Amino acid sequence: MGKLDGKVAIVTGAGGGIGMAAARLFAAEGAKLMLVDLDGDRLAALARSVGEDRADWTAADVTDAEQVKAYVARTVERFGGVDVSLLNAGIEGKVAPLTEQSDDDFDKVIAVNVRGVWLGLKYTLPAMAKRGGGSIVITASTAGIRAVPGIAPYICSKHAVIGLMRSGAMEGAKDKVRVNSVNPSPIETDMIHRLEDAYNPNRGNRQPMAEATPLRRYGQPEEVARLMLFLASDDASFCTGGVYMVDGGVSAGRA
Repeated sequence: MGKLDGKVAIVTGAGGGIGMAAARLFAAEGAKLMLVDLDGDRLAALARSVGEDRADWTAADVTDAEQVKAYVARTVERFGGVDVSLLNAGIEGKVAPLTEQSDDDFDKVIAVNVRGVWLGLKYTLPAMAKRGGGSIVITASTAGIRAVPGIAPYICSKHAVIGLMRSGAMEGAKDKVRVNSVNPSPIETDMIHRLEDAYNPNRGNRQPMAEATPLRRYGQPEEVARLMLFLASDDASFCTGGVYMVDGGVSAGRA
């Protein structure tokens, strides 16, 4: 028996490291999947590896309301409903001082990281209510509870995402929809490598962020996915409105 047997899960950002790890784990635990990302080729390959009888995919822009409505509708049409929604799509934006970030830089990060979550909540909550409940898991970050220089739009977006999560938890409770956030950092993905390169352009060793972590290593996408699985499953039946850290101890040292 898998933890998600009989469940239908949407995974946005499924082409990235954490999304891909979560999709594979959810499938292994019995879920049927709708995989969402901009990169259709990566989604198609992931669906084939999971099993096309268990997974479907759609290339979609999570900032576009019509495309979000369409991926939810496609999930309902293909699998009969939605039980789990992992709102995971996100970007880090440009690394630069706040005063050197353009308005467009800010707007792009907010569109993907906040509007994408807003629309995901807006259109999956009613679908889950029709099923008698469900679980929405939002990928936030340690950036949602603290700050570092150079990525102000990203910091802003992840603080906002936690606010949306709490609002969704309060409003979804009447329909037995749980909403929680998972807050990782630093995880060994393409995103963390881009940040390492931006912060340390002349350093061949991509380890400064790992070295600053109490556990002194990167987390792996699968370690984040296991926490997401817990929150998605009935094991977390009394968990809603929570901020769950998976950060190697980074948040333990904040003021």
